[in-house]
Amino acid sequence: MPMQVCMGASMMCTFGAAPSSLVVLPTNRVLTNQVPDANIMDHIPLVNIMPFGMCVSPSNPTVAAATTAALGVLTPMPCVPATPMPWVTGAPTVLLGNFPTLDNVSQLMCIWGGVIIFTAPGETTVMVP
Repeated sequence: MPMQVCMGASMMCTFGAAPSSLVVLPTNRVLTNQVPDANIMDHIPLVNIMPFGMCVSPSNPTVAAATTAALGVLTPMPCVPATPMPWVTGAPTVLLGNFPTLDNVSQLMCIWGGVIIFTAPGETTVMVP
């Protein structure tokens, strides 16, 4: 059963070396357990999506340059998330701030090829449409 996602939810990127936590600004004014709930528009790099340690995506220009400089040996570089599109798909029957609420089965795509998923929702409220 999908669970609602809030501030502090744990995330992982397929090309990241470390987990990260979702940051949700209190703009929607909806709180669960005194923390802001998220919607699919909470995808802004370095505002909502914090770095995942080191990035190993060969599509990332800094990783590609470092790998080239290392004569082809994959060289991780610091992660700077690049997530211009909203989370997919959220809970379309539960709106928060006129957008679908974010649930723990939603995914976010990084332009460097990574897929960001939730490993813990930050709360245990079950969403009921």
